[in-house]
Amino acid sequence: MTEQLTMQQQIEQAVTDNQVVLFMKGNANFPQCGFSGRAVQILQSLDTEFVTVDVLTNDAIREGIKQFSNWPTIPQLYVNGEFIGGSDIMTEMYEAGELQTVLSPQA
Repeated sequence: MTEQLTMQQQIEQAVTDNQVVLFMKGNANFPQCGFSGRAVQILQSLDTEFVTVDVLTNDAIREGIKQFSNWPTIPQLYVNGEFIGGSDIMTEMYEAGELQTVLSPQA
């Protein structure tokens, strides 16, 4: 019988098992806040494949991701295991063309 992973281990596993992960309120089809919706729109506009984790379904995830990243707000984007930022940072990076570079597959 395997031990249950702690919330921090579950978050780390989600971040490391998926190339692009967006911790958000709601999901890609039904965002539950404007900032999460904007993050999804940016990723979709770049034809990025990504996984979403709905923080509204579990308070432990909602608080755990803030501790994991040491970042107080949701959504949070991770690419290749690295914390990129929230909606405002994603928007700035997108407008500057930097997000496209971060998301492009490494050759």
